[in-house]
Amino acid sequence: MDTAPAKSAVSIVDPSRQRLFAHLAMLLFAALIAGSFTTGALAVPHLAPAPLNAIRFAMASLLMGAAAFGVARHRFAPPRAPWRFGITGFLMAVYFVSMFIALTVTQPVATSAVFTLIPLMTAGIAFFLVGQRSGPLVLFSLLLAGLGSIWVIFRGDIGAALAFDVGPGELIYLVGCFAYAFYTPLLRKFSRGEPSLVASFWTLTASAIWITGHGLPEILAVDWLSLPPVVWWVILYLAVGPTAICFFLIQFASHHLPAAKVIAYGYLTPAFVILLEGLAGHGWTTPGVLAGALVTVLGLAVLAFVPDR
Repeated sequence: MDTAPAKSAVSIVDPSRQRLFAHLAMLLFAALIAGSFTTGALAVPHLAPAPLNAIRFAMASLLMGAAAFGVARHRFAPPRAPWRFGITGFLMAVYFVSMFIALTVTQPVATSAVFTLIPLMTAGIAFFLVGQRSGPLVLFSLLLAGLGSIWVIFRGDIGAALAFDVGPGELIYLVGCFAYAFYTPLLRKFSRGEPSLVASFWTLTASAIWITGHGLPEILAVDWLSLPPVVWWVILYLAVGPTAICFFLIQFASHHLPAAKVIAYGYLTPAFVILLEGLAGHGWTTPGVLAGALVTVLGLAVLAFVPDR
C-alpha cells in the first residue's frame, strides 16, 4: 500500500504561481482598460456620465452575479460587514463618473496623463493604510515606467508635455484618481476571505447603487430607445471588459501582489492603445514613441522581479 502523504491544498496552490497569474491578470487588465478612454469619448456626446455609468455597472453586476452564483456556484448570502463594499463601491463610482465628466470638457490624452499619477499615489496610500512599504527599487521602477508612459501619451513631443495645461477637466479627474488610489489597498485591508467573484459582485452592485442614486433624475430623463447604436456598443464593451472582468482581475491580483505593483500596470495602457490602434489599421506610431513604450515595459519588468515586502 502506498503510504505517501497526499498533497495538501496548500502545496497545490503555489504562491509563486499565484503571483505569476496575478501579473498576467494585470496585463489583461491594462489591455482591457486601454479602450476605455477612446470608447468613452464616443458615447459621452450622446449620454451623460451618470446614466452611462449606471447602466454599465448594473449590467456588469448582473454578469458578475451570474458568474459567481451561477457558473462558480458560490452560495448567495448577504456579505459580512457590508459597509466595506459601500466604501469600495463609492470609490469606484467617484472614479468612473469623474472620468466621464472630464471627457466632456477635455481630451482623452489629457485624462491619460493624469492617470499616470495613480501608481505613485497608491504606493503612498498603501503605506499608511496597510503598511506596504515600497523600497527604492520599486519607486525607481514606478518613476521609470511613469516617464515612459508620459512620453507615449504626448507622442514624444517635449514641447507638448511642457505646455500641458491643467484645466477643470484634469482637476475633476484628479479627484477620481485619488479615489482609485485608495481603492486597491482597501481591497486587501477589507478582505474577509470572500472569493474574488463574490467580492467583485458586491463592489459592482454598490457602485451601481451609488451612481444610480446620484444621477437618478438624469437617468429617468434619458430616451433610452432613441440612443444611437454606438452608445449601446460602448456600454456593452465597458460593462464586460473594463468593468466586470477588470473588477475580478484587480480583486484577484490585489490579494497576491502589493498595491503599488497592481496599479502600476495602468502605465501599460498607452502602449496597449498604440498596439490596438495599429492592429485596427489606424496607423503605427513613430519609433520615438515606441521607445517610450519600451521604457514603460522595462520599468514594469524590473518592478515584477523586485521581491514583495
